[in-house]
Amino acid sequence: MSVKVLTVGSAVGSIRDLFAKIKAIDAKHGKFDLVLCTGDFFGPLGESTAAKETEQLLAGTLEAPIECYIMQGDNPLSDAVIQKFAKTGGELCKNVFLLNKSGIITTANGLRIACLGGRYDPEIYASAEAPPGFSSPFFSTHTMERLLSNTLTTSTAKQSYKSLADIQSTASSSQLIDVLITNAWPASITNFSAAPLPVPELASIGAPPMDDTIRRTKPRYHFAAGGGQPPMFWEREPFLWDDEEGRVSRFVSLGAFGGEPTPGKKQRWFYAFSIAPNTPTARPANTTKNPFTTSFARPMKRPFESTAEGENFIFGNVRQPQKRTRMAEGDPGKPPPGYKCHRCEGEHFINDCPERTKPPEGYICKICDNVRASRSWYPVIAKLRFVQPGHLVRDCPTRFALGDTGGKKPKEGYICRACGSDAHFIDDCPASSGRPPQNDHRQRGGRRGPPKEIAPDECWFCLSNPNLAKHLIVAIGSECYVTLPKGQIIPTQSAADHVAVPGGGHVLIVPITHYPTFSTIPGDLAAPIIEETEKHKAALRAMYAKYGSAIVAFEVGRLSAKGGHAHVQAVPVPLNYFRVDLPDGRKMVHLMKDHVPFSIQFGRQVLVSLLDMPDRLDWKACTLAEDEDRADAQAFKAAFLAFDPTL
Repeated sequence: MSVKVLTVGSAVGSIRDLFAKIKAIDAKHGKFDLVLCTGDFFGPLGESTAAKETEQLLAGTLEAPIECYIMQGDNPLSDAVIQKFAKTGGELCKNVFLLNKSGIITTANGLRIACLGGRYDPEIYASAEAPPGFSSPFFSTHTMERLLSNTLTTSTAKQSYKSLADIQSTASSSQLIDVLITNAWPASITNFSAAPLPVPELASIGAPPMDDTIRRTKPRYHFAAGGGQPPMFWEREPFLWDDEEGRVSRFVSLGAFGGEPTPGKKQRWFYAFSIAPNTPTARPANTTKNPFTTSFARPMKRPFESTAEGENFIFGNVRQPQKRTRMAEGDPGKPPPGYKCHRCEGEHFINDCPERTKPPEGYICKICDNVRASRSWYPVIAKLRFVQPGHLVRDCPTRFALGDTGGKKPKEGYICRACGSDAHFIDDCPASSGRPPQNDHRQRGGRRGPPKEIAPDECWFCLSNPNLAKHLIVAIGSECYVTLPKGQIIPTQSAADHVAVPGGGHVLIVPITHYPTFSTIPGDLAAPIIEETEKHKAALRAMYAKYGSAIVAFEVGRLSAKGGHAHVQAVPVPLNYFRVDLPDGRKMVHLMKDHVPFSIQFGRQVLVSLLDMPDRLDWKACTLAEDEDRADAQAFKAAFLAFDPTL
């Protein structure tokens, strides 16, 4: 079944006018199933008219006529938009969904749509410690890695899960996508194309790291919004993927719908097409060589000049030694007579030129410009710029800025997983493992910098991880899910003499949203998660009682350098064997101290000792084949059905 899609260029804050145009186009050429909005949907931060329409959109008083999927373009997103995204998982209002900076969705029609938001800067791309968030206008190598990881899942459009079937069906065996929307162009897209560019400069604006992403995902349609300033329309001829049985790809760069009016004819800003998921298309007549799989010879900037002097008929061309510039006699620091600095025409080497530290006219330090995007930093940067009106990146006064605990100041978009602060790395966080703030600026011998934190797409418990053992999940609510662990304490299948609770009964209660511990969940978000966790514990307590067992539940709240994912373990223990009741109903808590070893398997160690099962200490030695795991999960799920608080 074909899906009819309307793709539009950057609205740049003209949201009401864009919705009116979409409604008119749909009435004339529709009906469209969905709209993809490329580039900057919202206007620049601080622009009053755009801010007002953004406020109306978030409040639900500005309605979209069709289901619209929007992305981040050149500009940072406002705090209000970011907070709404975090609260709802992307649904900003009815029919408007903000895609993750490196996200993928699968529509109800089976269409796989991927998104890469932000703009490319080679220095920031390679040097960022973490994926830049929506408050940063850039993407990094981490953003690209997440995109490729996310293409191995089939997330739903609203990024939520309503049933076990939703979760267990999110794994994908292919990275191929149907539609890709980006702000930036890939570097090689103009190769082998005879379609004239609006301006020659567009041939060199691409982001080289995107080429590999295109090679691996092979989008059938790729729409971009960053084709110049202002954006210009350009449609490339289709090209083929020989390794995918003639899969055809198309690239279209759209002009902007909104923004400042420009002289001349308005660039084409919308593109309508129909696409059938999982259905090959016929090869168009105007196809070209694939720019991403075929080498493209570019002219050398400095042609090699062969000389007879360098020719050797036995060994071939012999590289001649580089000639050194003679220093002025008697003064090794002076250039030879007649030498002129290429920058200022002075009589000194270019490395000694005083103009070398001055940026060219119009140059903006990328570090300052990046930080300026955050309103909390803007007064500091403004003050620094008055003190130092111009500087290169290497001389930026904020380059070596210290965080609030004395360590290096993180770049824009970094969030400490231990306490939620953006002013220090997790390795410098006083809440992490109880270490004190490091205001003494002492040396950290041998350390190469803060460790990379764990990301949701590599976390064992995040549903977005394609390697998550989804076949072990037995129940899911709106805030938490319940799963059997790999290598549970209770012996099952061939290793069991007797199983009291069907499937073993050792389960984990895991919040769907990634937090390192329950204590680090923000106060305004913790209540529903804690409430649902307690409901699951109560349900498990009732279920275990039916099979003559009591519940032992524990959480290890340890903040390691890479963080973790909060979860509570629940284990059934026979009533005639072990039971602990404190008269006043209090809970037993052990506080871990800095530099005092504490095993994350402590709870398991205690239980295997009390149950006299020392061979069950190492969970890795207790893992079962997947078919046995599935059998345990199904047995537990059937037994838990009558107690499941989410049904």
